[in-house]
Amino acid sequence: MTTSERTADEGLLLEDEFDFVSESLDLPTKTKSPNQTDDVRKMYSISINNVVLDYPRKKKGVGLFREILTGRMKKIPHKERWFRALNGINLDVGKGEVVGIIGPNGSGKSTLLRVIAGIYAPDEGSVEVEGRITLLAGIGTGFNKDLTGRENIKLSGSIFGFDSRSINDMEEEIIDFSGIREFIDDPIRTYSAGMRARLGFAIISNLEPDILLLDEVMSVGDHEFRKKSRAKIDELVQGDATVVIVSHSKSILKNMCDKVYGLHNGEIVTDGKPESAFEFYESEKE
Repeated sequence: MTTSERTADEGLLLEDEFDFVSESLDLPTKTKSPNQTDDVRKMYSISINNVVLDYPRKKKGVGLFREILTGRMKKIPHKERWFRALNGINLDVGKGEVVGIIGPNGSGKSTLLRVIAGIYAPDEGSVEVEGRITLLAGIGTGFNKDLTGRENIKLSGSIFGFDSRSINDMEEEIIDFSGIREFIDDPIRTYSAGMRARLGFAIISNLEPDILLLDEVMSVGDHEFRKKSRAKIDELVQGDATVVIVSHSKSILKNMCDKVYGLHNGEIVTDGKPESAFEFYESEKE
């Protein structure tokens, strides 16, 4: 995806209500450096190396294409044309790890998840992942508002590549986990944000992801649902799944994550220790 396509897509991602992405990525093998062995590479589900991503500052969509094609954009200095959303990101996430990302608004947290998911291609650097990636991002495009909750389970399952039999086998477990059985045959448009979040998490967590990416969804729902969600994540991790959580909630990240990184202006600024990330985050709020 080019930078201009990425920008046009961004508005769609931010406006809708649940963004599901599932990819079984078969990336080309990266040439090994002398210090990189097969054993080391197998340790990581996600390996991000010097990733840089730029967004255009000015126009979007057709207007941006027009300026690129006519060459007018080249006449503007680079710093005025582009905004650096990610700046030299290096991050390795091991199999079975739960990693949190925290930072102020606009620091690049959601962009980083979308790069990992393969929605955005980095302008520089590389991203290597192992296995099926499933992303539940804020409020996005996975649900058809005019379909019922049950119909959306079937729709989401088919989007993720599961056949009808597999979806039917998962359906009751998904409904039970969501805790909204009473409303499962009502249209999604009648659901509250919390109900949509419950159903969204219930669906993606039952799709056997190797890598689960969660963007600001763990704080939705009551205490009991968050408790169930934590237990489900623990179950996935026991099966060697990797989880990356973006959140502003220190309590959620502290209770769920092995490591937490602070992100600021598109750069990782802490060492993975939760205390360091939380101290950084509090300093940014002052």
